Amino acid sequence: MRRPWLVGVLLAAVLLGACGDPASGPKAAAPVEVPQASATTQQRAPASPGMPAKTPAAKAPTVLYLGDSLAMEAQEVVGRELRRDLRAAYTSAPYSGTTLCDYLEGTGKKSLVPDSDKAAALVRRLKPDFVVLQFWGNAWGYTWCMDGITHDASPDRYFRRYQADLKRLTDQISAAGDARIVWVLQGPDPITPDRVRRVNALYELRAGASDDLVADAAKVLSAAGARNSWVQYLPCTAYEREHAGYCTQPDRDRTALHRDDDYLHFCLAPTTSTPKPCPVRSPGIQRVALEITRVIRENL
Repeated sequence: MRRPWLVGVLLAAVLLGACGDPASGPKAAAPVEVPQASATTQQRAPASPGMPAKTPAAKAPTVLYLGDSLAMEAQEVVGRELRRDLRAAYTSAPYSGTTLCDYLEGTGKKSLVPDSDKAAALVRRLKPDFVVLQFWGNAWGYTWCMDGITHDASPDRYFRRYQADLKRLTDQISAAGDARIVWVLQGPDPITPDRVRRVNALYELRAGASDDLVADAAKVLSAAGARNSWVQYLPCTAYEREHAGYCTQPDRDRTALHRDDDYLHFCLAPTTSTPKPCPVRSPGIQRVALEITRVIRENL
């Protein structure tokens, strides 16, 4: 049963702080341990029990995955699917609490991302075919590079800045290599649904202007015909029915996307103070990983 909204809102501030997305300023936002970019590999991951063998793609892509706490929790699952389905060489370097400007070169000490893991720096070093970018669009003032601009205080200023950072990041990635960007659309948000809708619209606009791609995670994380309405549970997919642990309530043919105490993240394990990949099977994360993999597969 969903909790009353007032309780949910009060829990949100505590929850986001535990996941590396605090709302209390830059000092609280810094991850306890700064993650390093994972080693690039072309090894094929072992198939899960009961997973049918898939026909390998004609070309094994090199994929770079960047983002905030949503990418932090999903990075291992995304890598597993890309390696298994596409034999991809895969590197991930997400940082919790970040937004687009954190990955821009030239931000210096105002960024939560070190210079070595800026998007353009990684593109120059790894020469990926695809750069997958997953950002919820952090709306508070704890990311230094946003210069204090928040959605709550000034929505119009926030969206203008976000759109400008989209272009700057796209330009820096394009100048660094030939990678094609995959913008991951975000799932519904129960607190500020219009903000997420407009952020997703900016991703689609930017993708269209740059001939880049969109992975519609918003669609796989919402009910049919209600993509802007937040839900905790959805009907199980065929994949979830066939793989143990992904249809969390098989007797009701529905699965959990979120924990009762976390409306934002998709990891079904309790949150921790140290950002890390999700340690348990989580249907929402799996759905996003499959959607990212599908988009890349269809554009090789």
